[in-house]
Amino acid sequence: MISHRLPASSYLVPLGALALAIGIQLFGVPEGHAWVTILVSLITLCVLLTTVFVVLEHAEALAFRLGQPYGTLLLTFAVTTVEVSIIVSMMLHGENNPTLARESVFSTVMIACAGVVGLCLTLGAWQHRQQDIKRQGTSAILSVLTALTVLTLVLPNFTLATEPGSFSPVQLIFVSLCSVLLYASFVFAQTMGHRDDFLDESVAYANNHPGNAVKGAIYTRAVLLVIGLVGIVLLAEQVAVGIEDGLTALQVKQSDAIVGAFIATLVLLPESLAAIRAALNNELQRSLNIALGSALATIGLTIPAVGMASLITGRELMLGLSSGDTVLLALILSISIHSFGTGRTTVLTGMVHLVVFIAFLLLLAVP
Repeated sequence: MISHRLPASSYLVPLGALALAIGIQLFGVPEGHAWVTILVSLITLCVLLTTVFVVLEHAEALAFRLGQPYGTLLLTFAVTTVEVSIIVSMMLHGENNPTLARESVFSTVMIACAGVVGLCLTLGAWQHRQQDIKRQGTSAILSVLTALTVLTLVLPNFTLATEPGSFSPVQLIFVSLCSVLLYASFVFAQTMGHRDDFLDESVAYANNHPGNAVKGAIYTRAVLLVIGLVGIVLLAEQVAVGIEDGLTALQVKQSDAIVGAFIATLVLLPESLAAIRAALNNELQRSLNIALGSALATIGLTIPAVGMASLITGRELMLGLSSGDTVLLALILSISIHSFGTGRTTVLTGMVHLVVFIAFLLLLAVP
C-alpha cells in the first residue's frame, strides 16, 4: 500500500533538479576558474543521479497502480523519452555529430541485452536456483528486436544509394516507418492481442504487489515524474556535452562511443534497477519485459525521432555499425534466442550474457 503522504525528498529532488537545469540553461557554467567548473559539474552529476532514483520510485509506484503490462510500458516510455530528448538536443549542439545516435542506440541494446539481462539472470538464479519464463512473450520481443536492429544498424552498410553506413532520405523514411510499425505492433500484442504471453503470473508478483495506491498520491507522483524527467533531460544534456568536449580536447578516438554509452547507461539506470529488483523477487518475466522492452523501445522510437530530426535539419546521420560492433550485436542476439528457448534460466545462462557485456566494455575502452 502506497502512503498518501509522500516524503519531502519526493517533492524536493525533482523540483530541485528542474530548477538547477533551468539555471544552467539560462546562465551557463561559470568560466575562468577550472575548479568552479569542476564543482558545478560534480554537483550537477550528483543531482542527476539522485533524481534518477526518485523518478524510478515514482515510475514504479505508477507502474504497480496501472498493473501489468501497462506499468512496464510506462517505465519504457519514460526512459525512451529521456534518451530521444538527449540525443536530438546533442545532435543539434555545435558541429554535426552523425554517429552519436548510432552509438547511443547500440550501447542501449548491448547494455540491456548483455549487461542488465545478464545481471538479472545471474542474481535471480543465484537466489532462487532457477527461474521460469514465458517463451511465447520473450520470443516475440526477440524477433521484433532482431528485425529492428538489422534494419536500422546493419542494413545501412549494404545499401547503394549513399555511402556505406547511411540511408538516403527515402530509405530513412521507410526504415523509420517500419520501426514505428513494428514497435506499435509489439505494444498492441503486449497490451491487447496476446497480453497473457507477457504477464508475470508468479506467486511472487502477487505477494509483492497486493494493494492499490491512493489516487491522490498517484496524481501527485505523475506530476513529479514529468518534472523529474524534464530535469533529467536538461541536466544529462549538460553533463554529456561536457564529457564530449573533454574527450575531444583529449583527442580520444572513441569519444562518440563513450558519450553514447554514457547516455545509454544514464537513461537505462531506472529500468535496470527495476529489472534487477524484479529478478531478485523471483519475477523474472517482468524483469525481462523491462530489460528487453527498453532495448526494443530505444530502436523503435529513437531511430524514427533522430531520423526525422536529421531530415528536417539536413544534418548527416550515420547508422551503420562497424564490423566489430556488428559481430557483438549478432552474438548477443543469437545467445538471447538460445538462452530463453527452454523457458528456464540458471546462473550459467546469466554468466554467458555478462561475458559478452564485458567484451563490449573492453572494446569500448580498447577498440
